[in-house]
Amino acid sequence: MAKERITGSEALMRSLEHEGVKTLFGYPGGAIMPVFDALYDHRDKLNHILVRHEQGAAHAAQGFARVSGEVGVCLVTSGPGATNTITGIADAMIDSTPIVVIAGQVGAGLLGTDAFQEVDLVGITQPISKWSYQIRRADDVAWAVSRAFYIARSGRPGPVVLDFAKNAQTEMTDYEPVDVDFIRSYDPDPETDMDEVDKAAELINNAQRPLVLVGQGVELGGAQEELRKFVEKADMPCGCTLLGLSALPSGHPLNKGMLGMHGNLGPNVKTNECDVLIAVGMRFDDRVTGDLSTYARQAKVIHLDIDPSEIGKNVPVDVPVLGNCKRTLSALTERIKPQKHTEWIASFQPYEETEYTQVIKPEVFPAEGPLNMGEVVHAVSEATKNEAILVTDVGQNQMLACRYFKFTKNRSVVTSGGMGTMGFCLPAAIGATFGCPERTVCAFMGDGGLQMTMQELGTVMEQKAPVKIILMNNNFLGNVRQWQAMFFKRRYSFTPMMNPDYMQIASAYGIPSRRVIDRSELNDAIREMLETDGPFLLETCVVEEGKVLPMTPPGSPVNYMLLDC
Repeated sequence: MAKERITGSEALMRSLEHEGVKTLFGYPGGAIMPVFDALYDHRDKLNHILVRHEQGAAHAAQGFARVSGEVGVCLVTSGPGATNTITGIADAMIDSTPIVVIAGQVGAGLLGTDAFQEVDLVGITQPISKWSYQIRRADDVAWAVSRAFYIARSGRPGPVVLDFAKNAQTEMTDYEPVDVDFIRSYDPDPETDMDEVDKAAELINNAQRPLVLVGQGVELGGAQEELRKFVEKADMPCGCTLLGLSALPSGHPLNKGMLGMHGNLGPNVKTNECDVLIAVGMRFDDRVTGDLSTYARQAKVIHLDIDPSEIGKNVPVDVPVLGNCKRTLSALTERIKPQKHTEWIASFQPYEETEYTQVIKPEVFPAEGPLNMGEVVHAVSEATKNEAILVTDVGQNQMLACRYFKFTKNRSVVTSGGMGTMGFCLPAAIGATFGCPERTVCAFMGDGGLQMTMQELGTVMEQKAPVKIILMNNNFLGNVRQWQAMFFKRRYSFTPMMNPDYMQIASAYGIPSRRVIDRSELNDAIREMLETDGPFLLETCVVEEGKVLPMTPPGSPVNYMLLDC
């Protein structure tokens, strides 16, 4: 069969379709115009979502990828179009999110001449991507696309960047699909040393006080059921990282809550009391560990991870178990003995009671005063029967949303963990509605984060994306203000916010909205939001100087948590 001769741009379209792509997020411009022209003839198969800023395209691709498990794709032009995606690429890299960013570039003959909108995108993105490659010939398109998707989705997922020179977009090539499934220097599925699995099983079998730390790797590896069988067989309590919160249902009796600086008291204190610490698909981020010199020094540490560079990077490991945790958890479960750790699990209860009395009850069930963020989050979660997808921005809204939203389904947390990107929420939530259109997407954000990417309300309007936007407005950059109160003598340097009328803005975009000041109106407003077809903006006017508690101060031991400040 003769190969078909087509342009590089057409080859890109067919290659994307060959990879199973159906949705992409982007913004056209001069250096990518031939590709967008080819896209015009593929609109029946490739649904292009026009965002309002290229950063929004990257974050939308992330949101799409996180809830669907597929590779998110964005398509932008050269120069500022490409550089506007950098934050999203870096965010995807640290949070292990598979996206492919395709950017236009000046023709190969102009490279290095400082041509209009030329920028060294490969040089910029190499440190913050799994692979960054410049396509200079149409003949390389099919191979480059296949390789990009293979790298993005395999092993520890992450972002890949394709810099597409304009001459390669217009040149003719003999096209045929390519399937890359092997790269000589790349080992995305490292072999597991079964001797280490045996050592890990022996430690677990002899443990009196085991503690399992659940990370996003469980979600990425599709190992939720394997995790449940593992912890139930040996009756081991768990703490979850920010990105791993929905890997185990919130209501599971062995799920003791969130780890880290603003996590739950029990799992943080018990980290420094357990005798065996089993980390599954997590990277020991500093917000989880606190002071490393005091972190779990009493415990034997078992680390299950697919990325060998993470094992021993921050925390010394006694037993490294390399490999996909879907496989390694199954192997471990076969080797461990059924056990009961009744007394150890019961020892969490006093901490749970203390946290409930001193922190949770005043935050979620206040008797009087202004609305709290925590009670808003709790009320929305309850109204959705704890089945919705949670998307957050960054700051107090993020920590309180992740503390008080509850989960019954997998892949239900979309938040910027490692980068802490303000403005992430709205575009990521748009992407999530396309990644899982059958589920309710609740997007919690503060007034600061919303204003960073507020232009994406235009995308919501055009696409009628059914994002349920819950704006928790405290007229402050709340998280920074809390730190200023705690560590800078309440010198609120440029954290008070002058805000616009968000309901008028929503109205301009044709988005229904409602503002709640009094808690007596909260449940009715949430009901209205959830019963409204399509998008909705619920503005909740919350206490201005609220606090996220408990809190481990920066540089403190993980078990030193402030219950008030």
